[in-house]
Amino acid sequence: MATEQSWVQLTKQGREAFETGAEDRRKPGIESGFEGSSSLEVANSHEAEILRAEIVEVGRKLWERQYVDGNGGNISARLGSKYLLCTPTMMCKRDMAPADLCLADLEGNTVAGNRLRTSEMLLHLEIYKANPRARAIVHCHSPYATAFSMTGTAPPVGLISEYESSIGPVAIAPYETPGTQAFAETVLPFVEDHNTILLANHGIVCWADTVSHAEWLVETFETYCKSYLIALEIGKPLQFIPESKIEEILAVKRRLGLPDARNSESAGPGEGR
Repeated sequence: MATEQSWVQLTKQGREAFETGAEDRRKPGIESGFEGSSSLEVANSHEAEILRAEIVEVGRKLWERQYVDGNGGNISARLGSKYLLCTPTMMCKRDMAPADLCLADLEGNTVAGNRLRTSEMLLHLEIYKANPRARAIVHCHSPYATAFSMTGTAPPVGLISEYESSIGPVAIAPYETPGTQAFAETVLPFVEDHNTILLANHGIVCWADTVSHAEWLVETFETYCKSYLIALEIGKPLQFIPESKIEEILAVKRRLGLPDARNSESAGPGEGR
């Protein structure tokens, strides 16, 4: 009952704050006021309040869509230049309240919060350090994406225009024990040119400018995997989007600065094409 009450309170008081604040969080320098602030001041800031509400809502969405089970999955978001907010370890994403989230520094040390931070913090830190465009990260074990990760393959690109516009080729990071530094470093060859990465025999991780947008990428990829497998069951040849039309999409992504390995000379092995 207490969890339900906390969620109702969040939806009434926090939803408007997080919706109106999402656009601000994408503006360069919006958090420059944190320079010189203590970790306690950052933790108690209005920006932190807004971000906590968004993380809690996204965690609930992941659970409702069955993209996480048990205490699986983790979410984080940058807060200023020195800190990030993240989900705690050993907690179901459906049951989280804003007070459960942890404030950590970029070395992975918890500086505010009553719970232990996610055990996969190192993965998040490596992505943030390698790609300044990453402001939020969602990692989960959505069934169709995880099934592909178990085979070491990804669905082919060129089948659905909306998917091409938001994701395109995905990378497949090799297996390492989750939670280790070696595991965290498996994404480094791919994180600059891919906003969506399959983690072999594990799941998926997506980065974006906001937590909500990172979760959208998870949804988009999961739906694409499912649609692809359904299309195969129909038993008819797949109709791919013409290359000339794919190039039009890539031109838009170049203009908007959206990641896509096909627009980069650094594209290499381990990428879904």
